[in-house]
Amino acid sequence: MPSTPSGPGGPLFKYAPAPMGESADDRWRRYKRALGAEPLPAALVDLEAFEANARDLFGQARAAGKTLRIASKSIRCPDLLRRLFALGGATARGLMTYHARESAFLAELGFDDLLLAYPTVQRSDLEALVGLAKAGKTVSQVVDEPDHLEALEAAGATAGVKAKVVIEVDMSFRPAGAAHLGVRRSPLRSAADALAFAKAIAARPHLQLHGVMTYEAQIAGVTDRNPFTRLLNLPKRTIKLLSRGDVESRRGEVAKALQAAGFKLALFNGGGTGSIGWSSSDSALTEVTAGSGFLDSQLFDYYRDLQLTAAGYFAVQVVRRPKPGMVTCHGGGLIASGEAGVDRLPVPALPAGSRLVGFEGAGEVQTPVVLPAGTEVALGEPIFFRHAKAGELAEHFNEYLLVRGDRVETRVPTYRGQGKVFLG
Repeated sequence: MPSTPSGPGGPLFKYAPAPMGESADDRWRRYKRALGAEPLPAALVDLEAFEANARDLFGQARAAGKTLRIASKSIRCPDLLRRLFALGGATARGLMTYHARESAFLAELGFDDLLLAYPTVQRSDLEALVGLAKAGKTVSQVVDEPDHLEALEAAGATAGVKAKVVIEVDMSFRPAGAAHLGVRRSPLRSAADALAFAKAIAARPHLQLHGVMTYEAQIAGVTDRNPFTRLLNLPKRTIKLLSRGDVESRRGEVAKALQAAGFKLALFNGGGTGSIGWSSSDSALTEVTAGSGFLDSQLFDYYRDLQLTAAGYFAVQVVRRPKPGMVTCHGGGLIASGEAGVDRLPVPALPAGSRLVGFEGAGEVQTPVVLPAGTEVALGEPIFFRHAKAGELAEHFNEYLLVRGDRVETRVPTYRGQGKVFLG
């Protein structure tokens, strides 16, 4: 793998594995033919790559006897969600949603088994959730605080239903009880914590314990062959390996404690795209979660144990040639959330070998791109970028162009295209 230039003005590195036996140059030409005279910017999903990723991810879960819950946050397009359920068959368990209003929106579209993975105590949110339950939908919400229980109990009592809840137990790695390696989520950290919380749920007449969620972010969400932080790759890999035993042990303890106390769980969830192979083997889990891997956004190139195929792109037109070997695109600055860093920038993926310029990066109205030697891009032609995170791309486009071969098979609205923005 080529090295990353160290100077702040040097071009930024792009890692591009060969896609599905097709050369990157052939893919670039194919996408150009597919888009033809489409207005730019535009976002596309390569259906053949999307379907190949789905076969891979569902297959890993199925082989381990697990179901797979689809993370809607990483898709944000109802048509693509329906396609995933068709591809996953019985292995596709349900949806992990990220907002109560999103759960209601998806329920209106006919989706069911909706697990809201982010707690809320807002009255309108809770009314929406218990309203879905009253209408016969299977809907649950992650909880980890007594205040969550109080708010849901009140909403359930008003609606005359039992609100299903899922206990989140923190799986962060704390070697020697010192450093916190993971994300800041639940304050519940042990089997004893989970059991006490389950008993608090059982004491409330309008709540029902539905399951447990245990997300190992320090494994699933940490890259370990990141070209921008090479010196950290080995330490990250070591932490991920050391953390596995701790996560597996604590999951097992939680499952045994709840079972011994007579609690019956409809689900025990864990994992993400970045850990799906390992997480699927954990005997405590009944299901794993994946979302971004179906579109294979840029960050997943930086995982040693993943072999997926890029399926989601956005295209912007070339409008200037500031000097030989460099072009300037109109737009392109779609920056991903998370810890600020070079790996949160979108990457010019096609033509292969294209690079951002370190002093400028990707801008809202213009993005300079260094082209590989011998490559020419005419004014008005597209350069295809990959977003660092899959779901966030949908917040910038009203529709996805679904490409098969060298044509647009159909176009489908994103959440935004249907007038739904849940975090803005």
